[in-house]
Amino acid sequence: MRVSILTLGCKVNQSESSFIESNLFNLGFSIVNLSEQPDYCIVNTCTVTSKSDYQSRQLIRRAVRSGAKVIATGCYSQMNPDEIRKIDRTIEIIQHSDKYSIIKLLTGHNSSNNLIYSNRARPYVKVQDGCNGSCSYCIVPKARGKSHSMTISDITEKVAEFSLNGYKEVILTGIHLGSYGYDLKPKLKLSNLLITLLEKTNIERIRLSSIEVNEVDNDLIALLKEKRICCHVHIPLQSGDDRILKLMNRMYKARDFHKIIEKIVVYVPDIAIGTDVIVGFPSEGEKEFSNTRHLLDILPITYMHIFPFSARPNTLASKMGNQVHSMVKKERFTELNTLNINKRTTYMNLQTGKTLDVIIEEHGTENTSIGTSGNYLKVRLHTKEYSKKSLVQVRITGVEKNILQGIPIGNL
Repeated sequence: MRVSILTLGCKVNQSESSFIESNLFNLGFSIVNLSEQPDYCIVNTCTVTSKSDYQSRQLIRRAVRSGAKVIATGCYSQMNPDEIRKIDRTIEIIQHSDKYSIIKLLTGHNSSNNLIYSNRARPYVKVQDGCNGSCSYCIVPKARGKSHSMTISDITEKVAEFSLNGYKEVILTGIHLGSYGYDLKPKLKLSNLLITLLEKTNIERIRLSSIEVNEVDNDLIALLKEKRICCHVHIPLQSGDDRILKLMNRMYKARDFHKIIEKIVVYVPDIAIGTDVIVGFPSEGEKEFSNTRHLLDILPITYMHIFPFSARPNTLASKMGNQVHSMVKKERFTELNTLNINKRTTYMNLQTGKTLDVIIEEHGTENTSIGTSGNYLKVRLHTKEYSKKSLVQVRITGVEKNILQGIPIGNL
């Protein structure tokens, strides 16, 4: 049986697709591209923005045109099943909460934890799902439900298995990662999970996906100094203006974000720090946007993910007055992206002469390899000596076309 899996959206979606893919592969299925005439196509959708909705519909239409039997799952299909049925009534729609039943649907076997196969050199490990937050612009809690955590023993087992099978890094991910463990008995927190993984597994690198600023405590900051914890965090800002943050229901102020970022940099001076920003939130004027830009300018942010505000159906923000014109959103996006490029370029140039640990992810043309460093930068080596998943020490020689260039020193 030939299966194609198409995935949109967050790292949690990527993790869930990878779990389905690994189980199907280990049960004898061929994982193929959509162009290779699959028998089934699984489309794991996203609804975080109107663009994600559009992309989900487009992928589903492509899957239908391929002639494959189509299975739709994920947040967009959860929230908009009638829209999917308008595309083709034969599409099988699987609820988010039942996503892993796709394995049994196709194979007759219950899902397993066999994770020997992954097409990523740096696999995702989902440790938490759902969200108890109430951001006024976000529809994801309605699609994913309340926050719930995986047990620390199950996560440890998965990470250990990845390590045994030659993987050097795992990326811990969740819809609301910083809330990990709050629902467990006894109650735990993310730092407890990290300490356990450091003590009970041999995985060389552990990376955190996005975490909220008000969940970055002293215990977590101290762990960022650990050699096996990647020198990289991603902490969403969304706005640098207190009035807009309040309208967003973000539960912190700009000065709180400022203090935490500065504190992290004091403990880990060379760390890469990413953030998310929404431009054009309802009633965001020039003053509010200027506050956001100023805060991002003065902070040691390494890169930004910038999103024009997208009204999600039945959210509080979608019903607010003073919606910002699309052209204004575009202008603000462009202005922040210029700052983003400058900050990223500056940080990359600072790496010249340093030695970074790099995981090889792909082999390119002309005897080259490309990988990702612990501080979340792409690095090109002019050699194919090292296999995919290898962890290599690399001396950085410069920057070319937005990618670090380096000379390998040897395996770690």
